[in-house]
Amino acid sequence: MNITSASLIAWSFGLAAFGYLSLSTYLFSFGREWRSTIRAKRMVIAAILSTVWALSSLLYALNSQAVLLVFSSLADVIRYGAWYFFLITLLEPTGNSELRPLLPPWLPTSCWSLVVAGVLLQFSLPLSWISPQEWLRALILHGLAEAVIALVLLEQLFRTVSEDSRWNVKPLCLALLFQFAFDVYLFSDAMMFNRIDSDVLTVRGFVHVMTIPLLMLTTERSRDWTSKIRLSQKAAFHSATLLFAGLYLLFMAGVGYYVRYFGGEWGRAFQLALIFAAMLLLGVLLVSGSMRAKIKVLVGKHFFRYRYDYREEWLRFTQTLTLQESPQTMGQQVIRGLANMVESPAGTLWLRGTVHETYRQNARWNLPECVAEEHQNSSLCRFLLSSGWVINLEEYRCFPARYSDLEIPAWLSELPNAWLIIPLMAGNEMHGYVVLASSRTPINVNWEVNDLLRTAGCQAASFLARMQATEALLEVRKFDAFNKMSAFVVHDLKNIVTQLSLMLKNAERHRDNPEFQQDMLMTVDHAVERMRQLMMQLREGAAPPGGICGVNLADVIQRIQKDKMNQGRLIEIRVQDRLIARGHEERLERVIGHLVQNALDASAPAGKVWASVKRHNDKAAIEVGDTGHGMTQEFIRDRLFKPFQSTKEAGMGIGAYESAQYIRELGGEMLVDSEPGKGTCITVTLPLFIIRTESDLREREAI
Repeated sequence: MNITSASLIAWSFGLAAFGYLSLSTYLFSFGREWRSTIRAKRMVIAAILSTVWALSSLLYALNSQAVLLVFSSLADVIRYGAWYFFLITLLEPTGNSELRPLLPPWLPTSCWSLVVAGVLLQFSLPLSWISPQEWLRALILHGLAEAVIALVLLEQLFRTVSEDSRWNVKPLCLALLFQFAFDVYLFSDAMMFNRIDSDVLTVRGFVHVMTIPLLMLTTERSRDWTSKIRLSQKAAFHSATLLFAGLYLLFMAGVGYYVRYFGGEWGRAFQLALIFAAMLLLGVLLVSGSMRAKIKVLVGKHFFRYRYDYREEWLRFTQTLTLQESPQTMGQQVIRGLANMVESPAGTLWLRGTVHETYRQNARWNLPECVAEEHQNSSLCRFLLSSGWVINLEEYRCFPARYSDLEIPAWLSELPNAWLIIPLMAGNEMHGYVVLASSRTPINVNWEVNDLLRTAGCQAASFLARMQATEALLEVRKFDAFNKMSAFVVHDLKNIVTQLSLMLKNAERHRDNPEFQQDMLMTVDHAVERMRQLMMQLREGAAPPGGICGVNLADVIQRIQKDKMNQGRLIEIRVQDRLIARGHEERLERVIGHLVQNALDASAPAGKVWASVKRHNDKAAIEVGDTGHGMTQEFIRDRLFKPFQSTKEAGMGIGAYESAQYIRELGGEMLVDSEPGKGTCITVTLPLFIIRTESDLREREAI
């Protein structure tokens, strides 16, 4: 080690010693009451031992003696043990001695084993149990293992802390993460090249100095960092995966070192090839569904009283059911949700038909299509409905007596890897069942698995029942819309038939009149065209041709007057202004014509019927009145604008309803003033269609 490197290392660990000494003093300033807590005591111990480690490293940098190197390494091992002790304390339950430990038992055992092994390793060199070269290689391997286990503990802490406490431990986790991750890099590099990089070693003290303010910030934020920590199976799974990956990489790094050491000229090439092969194998294992399933089963079986984290399972299952893109994919989502609970890679869903009393395949996932049908009175359906059990086909093949007189159908026996049959029960009805394929890893289907699948099946059945009810409601609404349209069309056809009947009645008297013949031809042509449009609406649900535009109300009133005169009835019209309203001309003419016809029907032949058009503020007001028998206020309020309500013997009660609907669509309104025995006056107001003759951009002249 040259003088410049020694000087930098001395400055690095000198600053680290000063920083940890400041941290210890800062912790002591909190007072005796705070230091009396077990977590505070262990953090103080960790800070003091870190100070000792930094001072011993400083002494070794100033005086490179073997005894100081051993003492510095021993202090480093004990420092790691102190931080292990502190992190394990944060993960232990507080306030109730009957609570189960939050850590899996292998993790604290691994920590203490590493500390003991590290202490023995330091004494092995002075006692000549091992050569200096072997001691250095063992020291590097031990340091890497310590850093990996520390990262596992830290990851366990961050994942298991509750959301409201995570803000408190973020600085602590960030500080220790940088310290341990730097040590992983330091010892990994040393193991790969069989030497400790002096530049990396120089920076080690500076890294600790940079993280000390974060440790102080942690104690400032909260004096009780993680009082609400809980351990989830998800966190345990990730911790176990990280641990296995770390141990695997440690093993492959050791193998790579010996390959390089004994490989001669080709040693480095063989080492690099081995390292990349190991990384590739690790990637394959990490993305393998079977490997993930095995780790989940291992964690749930050995480290928890219950296999499932029910909150996580229920949230995931509910999210799976509600993420369907369309009703057609709902069945596959049900299969996936149930399959994920038992690590099954495939499944199929059978649902009961709406007409036939049979169950048919409705959806499948990674299984072939099956065209067979299962009658609801079959042995399988009767057993599922009566018992509600989850049928384990592996158990059925070994112990058929447990399922009494159950007979498995032929199509199910031919299904590849069929494993579990889960009934989808909603109350006392079975909407269907799901058949799952064998899981990726052996799973003991005990009472816990059965209860979870049965409960999830009930929830899935409610989702499917709601989906089927929604589809049925949409179908009913479509028929309702078609029936409603049909009623409107029939009403218009009735008016056309009445018009043609009246024309035939007058044809006997005027058949030799050329003007009548010409008018008759025009009437027939108009009726045929109108019926063609009605048929198109009924068949395609199309709106009348032409969009909303300006309609000259005076022309509409005059055409209606002429039409009624041809039918032998006289109406009086009053047009004050030639107003243009918004709407569809033909539909608007039909609405006003319907009101005029109702006024004629309600009046005696000698009665008076009138129609007027006038401007009312920024709207057009069309008034249709008569001196007929009138209507009561109760009829106007409760029946006039309701469909299928009419005072006429042959009426359908559609015209007034359709007219009011269309006027509202145009942004207008229909007001009725009527009194029995005195007549009726209906006022329709419509927005005006304003045609501008001047540009809005023209500037006014200054006065």
